[in-house]
Amino acid sequence: MSTSTPTGREPGRARVDRWRTSAEVLDAVRREPGLTRVELARRLALSSASVTETVTRLRTAGWLDEHRAPVHGRGRPTTSLVPCPDGPQVVAVDLRHEDWRVGLAGLDGEVGGVLGARHDGDPDQVAVALRDAVTRVAAGRRAVAVGLAAPAPVSADGLVEAGELAWDAVDLGAVTAGLGRVPLRVGNDATLAGVAEARTGAAAGAGTAVYLTVEVGLGGAMLLDGHPHLGARGAAGEYGHLPFGDPARRCACGASGCWGPEVDGRALARRLGDAPPADPRSCAEEVLARAAAGEHNAVAATRAVAACLARGIAGVVHVHDPDVIVLGGLARALRAAPGFDDAYVGGLMAFRRDRPVPVLDAVHGDDGALHGAAALALDHATSAEGLAALCGD
Repeated sequence: MSTSTPTGREPGRARVDRWRTSAEVLDAVRREPGLTRVELARRLALSSASVTETVTRLRTAGWLDEHRAPVHGRGRPTTSLVPCPDGPQVVAVDLRHEDWRVGLAGLDGEVGGVLGARHDGDPDQVAVALRDAVTRVAAGRRAVAVGLAAPAPVSADGLVEAGELAWDAVDLGAVTAGLGRVPLRVGNDATLAGVAEARTGAAAGAGTAVYLTVEVGLGGAMLLDGHPHLGARGAAGEYGHLPFGDPARRCACGASGCWGPEVDGRALARRLGDAPPADPRSCAEEVLARAAAGEHNAVAATRAVAACLARGIAGVVHVHDPDVIVLGGLARALRAAPGFDDAYVGGLMAFRRDRPVPVLDAVHGDDGALHGAAALALDHATSAEGLAALCGD
């Protein structure tokens, strides 16, 4: 899911170990703000002395604040733990095919102060624009990490070829140049949107979930207890390149017969007999709007593309056996097209049809990758390694 830029001297193991309990406490508060000290001690099997020491350390570091908790019945007063409103912040960056957005988030993961603009696809100019936006958003704040969602496969070596943007391998490390040694974490946009849905969206609480999104092509992620399955080289989740499409059609990735080009704006244009669109996302939005207005040809094209998406989802269900499928991007509108449900159920094995895996719309909508980028940065900043590097001894 991610790679990081070097941040100077890495903390030693002994120093990292001293922050492990603090990392567990921050994780618990992120999951359930308002936990009392008593509840925290019980949940993490910590002594009251350990909780007191850890909370004091995290308050001093600026991560946590405390409020007196209501007392019910007998017992000693306790306090509830919440993110400090003036605490450390992370910068979230969502780089998309046609534009970018940059915002700021605290420990609660809520992204605010968002800046955005369209881009022309030139990687050097995009990197400069993002660097300037990151610097502006973080000005006057205690920025401790940057998370960036990118529309391309991401491996341990960084951002690899972004076929839909016609980019070769691109180094986005300069994005944080205005912040000094603040670490940058990069993840695939669909994977990060899936993380957001698994933690605070439509798939929250699901043990196994699959997130799929249609933008230019199709991407996604399988989430296990809120964490993405990344594969051997960090590039898992490329569902758009499953061979569910026309084997005679070459994909920008270099393979033939990929699923993604059969379910986005390019597919809708082909169904209508139009030339390949320069802007597949905008093309899809236009065709879907025409279909919603009842235009016959647009309805037929949308129905055919939606059926292709639905049948592929049935195949994904057979492979992963998830608790839920969540759809983002243009896939939400395709799910509403006539014939989607019939095509989905018809593609399922017989034993699944009485109780098909639910297919839900993403709660975070078009903001999923931005929220996921914030989560990625926070995961790093609040880890034992991140805290040791940031806070020292």
